[in-house]
Amino acid sequence: MTHSAEAIVEGGNTLTGPWRKPRQMLSKQSVSGSASIHDDTTAQQLRFSGGTIEGPTHFSQFEPLAGRLFGEAWRRTGCISVHYRAPVFEGEAVRALATRSTELADYADIRMEKGDGTEVLTGSLSVGDDPPQSALRARLEGLEPLAQPVLVADVPVGTRTSRVPVTMDRDMPMGALYPFSLADKLAVITEAAERFARELPFEMISVLANAKADVEPFAVRRPSIGLFADQEIRLHDGPLRVGETYEVEREVIARTGSRKTESLWTEYRIYRAGTDAVAATMLLNLASLKGSYPAYEAEAQALYGDEFDG
Repeated sequence: MTHSAEAIVEGGNTLTGPWRKPRQMLSKQSVSGSASIHDDTTAQQLRFSGGTIEGPTHFSQFEPLAGRLFGEAWRRTGCISVHYRAPVFEGEAVRALATRSTELADYADIRMEKGDGTEVLTGSLSVGDDPPQSALRARLEGLEPLAQPVLVADVPVGTRTSRVPVTMDRDMPMGALYPFSLADKLAVITEAAERFARELPFEMISVLANAKADVEPFAVRRPSIGLFADQEIRLHDGPLRVGETYEVEREVIARTGSRKTESLWTEYRIYRAGTDAVAATMLLNLASLKGSYPAYEAEAQALYGDEFDG
């Protein structure tokens, strides 16, 4: 399906893309040997109607809008930064909207909505070697550190992995975390583009970055279910190429929480192989659901006793 220029509607400072029905491709995902929230049975146990569509799948609907706003700069130094607000399930239609900043030529506010007006995500698009502060970086600045971690108690801020090599060839399945290939994705991607034969779409940069996370997993207490709550992908020296080998390093830069979740904010640095040149970065808030860990209350009491305020 091609997102033609004619399909983008301009009204004032806002660009609106067409309605699309993205596909769910993670029903067979395995996270540290366990099923994920993208599995129907697991999702239904957590009171979702079914397996959720992976958040970065929605990034593709913003690529044509970003191309219209920023031209070729998007392919070199583009950044998409979002806070996920509501899940999307296969068969649901969603559309992307981007509103140009009236003050900054290299920035736009974005959102995605369902037909009933439900906000799927909000955030920002930007470009440049020194772009304006993104929506997600601004959001993180306003959050308090997690005071009494349980699920992420054994993963302090500053925890860093080694560099792991990763390559995405067209026909290569990307492993247990992503049991599909680039070719599989391009067969159903909401916005097809000829350049994706050579360059990775933003949603597949997420796959490249995270595909080997289980090789050196963080010590989050399991069994527990995590979901993407916030995510940002920024190109520093794009585009990323099909078939090129990169090295990915991860570092925990913050821990936050809510009534239902504990979050690890991890920065992924994607290096050109054998160098210290950063081609792209990804910031991911993986929020683990307290209710999915049966021993949560008992371990909280063991760690903090009557002072626990979770």
